[in-house]
Amino acid sequence: MKKIINKLAAPLLLISLLVCGNVLAKEHVVEIYKKKFIPAELTINLGDTVIWKNIEKRQYHNVWFQQLFKEEPEYIFPDESYQLTFNDKGEFPYLCGPHPKMTGTITVK
Repeated sequence: MKKIINKLAAPLLLISLLVCGNVLAKEHVVEIYKKKFIPAELTINLGDTVIWKNIEKRQYHNVWFQQLFKEEPEYIFPDESYQLTFNDKGEFPYLCGPHPKMTGTITVK
């Protein structure tokens, strides 16, 4: 009986680590186009990553979470991206520093 339990212990441990870890985390894409974040509002789960992709032809932007970062972040030029993993629950509004009318919100459940 002890041998059977020992043989089952490793696979059960592996399964529990996979289920409890960020293995189930997802990536979400927000496109930046025509001076808009698309989608502007996004609800995600704890541990998920959001990737902002600038698909403009000539315009640069950034993604500034003023409540998280005091200084304005670097620009995202056409065909570049920026990503952020959310490890805290809450509502996180953001804007584009060069174009402050561009706004969005990430809600983390």
